[in-house]
Amino acid sequence: MLERIRIVLTGTSHPGNIGGTARAMKNMGLGDLILVAPRGEARSAEAISRASGADDLLARAPVVDTLEDAVGDCSLVVGASARSRNLPWPMISPRELGARLPGELASGDSRVALVFGREDTGLTNAELQRCHAHVHIPSNPDFSSLNLVTAVQVLAYECRLAWLGENTPAATTGAPKHDETQPFTIDEGDRDPLASHADLERLFEHMEEVLIAIDFHDPDTPRQLMARLRRLFLRARPDQMEVNILRGMLTAMEKRAKASAG
Repeated sequence: MLERIRIVLTGTSHPGNIGGTARAMKNMGLGDLILVAPRGEARSAEAISRASGADDLLARAPVVDTLEDAVGDCSLVVGASARSRNLPWPMISPRELGARLPGELASGDSRVALVFGREDTGLTNAELQRCHAHVHIPSNPDFSSLNLVTAVQVLAYECRLAWLGENTPAATTGAPKHDETQPFTIDEGDRDPLASHADLERLFEHMEEVLIAIDFHDPDTPRQLMARLRRLFLRARPDQMEVNILRGMLTAMEKRAKASAG
């Protein structure tokens, strides 16, 4: 399970935080790290020093240009967020995240991404809207700012606790058990695999094109329409067949719109 949990650092400015993240991950048995457009030298001497023996993880961490490049193959993307947003999004705690992981990773080809933002500004609204849910660490409200590596360590610990709960008696580990009634949980027997992040992004692009074509959506006055549709479909967790059906519906709408215009 742990090998299919990916840590994504976005726009990291301090190389030491990249090295510290690698160390925090290796402490908890995680090994999949991807860096999105780091603002400093990702493998500097400082990063290697802070990795403290986890420099092998640092050395093999891909560096990509966009968040989509980092999470395109993931079936669940969770963004770390410390700020309230104008448009509310599904919010879970680190412990709830850990409890859901066994169910999310029950399929052998599923993958979960935990996305962390910049040290100074965090994740942008656009980046957060590409996540199925947001995770918030309930720190002291009078001193709530967490160092990036600390935030990674907290979530990595919860991942390991969930893994221990699946591999050792819960009474011994105190690990949270998966609750099948919680949101974002799918257990429907022979259901098709969940749509990947890349599948959903193609759906949203297609949807926006069609809604503009039929004069339902005006990109000059968007009124958060696409953000709300993102929230709706990300909350619904469509599978691959459902996305194909929706894409087929959109294509039929496109053809009818072109025929009417002709």
